[in-house]
Amino acid sequence: MDPVSQGAFGTIFAQTISNKKKLIAGSILGCLAGLAPDLDVLIRSNTDPLLKLEFHRQFTHSLVFIPIGALIVTLFTRIFFKKYLSWKQSYLFCLFGYATHGLLDACTSYGTQLLFPFSDERISWNNISVVDPFLTVPIIILIIIAILRKNKFISFLGIIYIFLFLGMGVVQKNRAEEAGKYLAKMRGHGETKLTVKPSLGNLLLWKVIYEENNFYHVDAVRLLLETEHCQGTTIKKLNTFLDFDKLNKDSQQYKDIKRFNWFSQGYLGVGEDKTIITDVRYSAVPNEVDGLWGIKINPSKSKNDHVEWVVNRADYNTKWKKFIDLIKGKGCKRILYKN
Repeated sequence: MDPVSQGAFGTIFAQTISNKKKLIAGSILGCLAGLAPDLDVLIRSNTDPLLKLEFHRQFTHSLVFIPIGALIVTLFTRIFFKKYLSWKQSYLFCLFGYATHGLLDACTSYGTQLLFPFSDERISWNNISVVDPFLTVPIIILIIIAILRKNKFISFLGIIYIFLFLGMGVVQKNRAEEAGKYLAKMRGHGETKLTVKPSLGNLLLWKVIYEENNFYHVDAVRLLLETEHCQGTTIKKLNTFLDFDKLNKDSQQYKDIKRFNWFSQGYLGVGEDKTIITDVRYSAVPNEVDGLWGIKINPSKSKNDHVEWVVNRADYNTKWKKFIDLIKGKGCKRILYKN
């Protein structure tokens, strides 16, 4: 989730255990603790572009690290708050703020290692977008009102709104999954692997991905009172043995493909550029396969060289227009479910 949302969640949950006199101090500590887990982005390498993927949303986001992370934030902020808060109060504010981070991230599709070090599974519940102003902005407004009025009852209203919004995300996710299964059935395809995720900043337009016969089928569905289908496309599923048969199996690039596959939860595709492997889960336009990021393979590199990290930032104006058109329902058709 974006830093603004993480800070807001940490703040409003910390407010619920504060009194009027400690509300501002508690809010600040909750905010800082809510942001702190993302300091793992500093773990990176100039030579290994996938190192940042392995450590982001790893140990700092795990459930068992919450009390440790809260303690670290408390220690670093204690000098500024010892005049206003006891040690116990500071720690509790940090604990509540820190605890929100990993759980909120797990609601997105990126993947969060909540169970580290017992498991490296990237948990993703896929019920909210990585950025959603309809979730974050109302929370910020309620935080400000709570501070101005020194009334944490307002904070509890914010908590209720959060759970209602997340619940709505679950409802919409179930509708998107139902639509994806129906589309696969109508095409005579099985349900080998199906994933749905909300598009950027809303719970209205969803991306649907399913696997069939070594291809990923990518569509969008628009979920209002009726469910609408926005026709998508396909991309070939990565087959390392066939697509990169000339790549040394003992090379670092071959190992990097496996690492990227773990990060992408198996959703790797190969498009027209046979040297680029893309993360099919993410694209600027939800019914397209033009991935936001990927890795580039060069078989001529030495055995110890890493892959190249590539980011797709091309033609955003055109993509933005396509995205808005889908939000409006242009080119989308109502799904008439049949038994």
